[in-house]
Amino acid sequence: MNYTELVAAIQDYTQNEETSFVSNIPNFVGQAEERLNRSIMVPELRKNVSAATTSGNWYLARPEDFLSVFSLAVVDSSGDYSFLLDKDVNFIREAYPASSTSGLPQYYAQFDGDTTTGEGNFILGPTPNAAYTVELHYYYDPPSIKTTTTSWYGDNAESALLYGSLIEAYTYMKGEADLIQLYTTRYKEALGQLTGVQIRSETDEYRDGKRNA
Repeated sequence: MNYTELVAAIQDYTQNEETSFVSNIPNFVGQAEERLNRSIMVPELRKNVSAATTSGNWYLARPEDFLSVFSLAVVDSSGDYSFLLDKDVNFIREAYPASSTSGLPQYYAQFDGDTTTGEGNFILGPTPNAAYTVELHYYYDPPSIKTTTTSWYGDNAESALLYGSLIEAYTYMKGEADLIQLYTTRYKEALGQLTGVQIRSETDEYRDGKRNA
């Protein structure tokens, strides 16, 4: 399903051609994509990137298209991986109250928000005492079907994308609760029918030191 077909389907289901409704259809689609991003983990939507820590700096920038971590590891000169464990910010601040406590990083936590204040970055504990090579394997925010015309969701999860859009559309229209519930149920059923995806977890694959291939 491409974007034109998706818009036509939304209008067919809602039978609403009111100007403000039509102008908001891109918002409904974008909200549905965000819902999908929060709901599932898709192997095809993962990336690997490498970077280097800065000695004395416990922040590590996240990619702009970052959604969630699959794994974060320090890679030594022999190519061996030391996977960092995912903790919350308070754990790292309590374990390493002074950012000058340095060494080989063992843990990381995530901020959300403004990168200029350290938010939107990873925080590492202990603070790196050298420029270590790190490898981040992460789920990324795919380009929207609104701007690319086609997308992974449109090609592989068209029912979930449609029903997610209809949930947003009928919520905007203040539609009947029973109808919104119907589309919510169909959205969940569509997710359940997808193959090769996982329901999104709040943790990464290595939070408890358990490595998955």
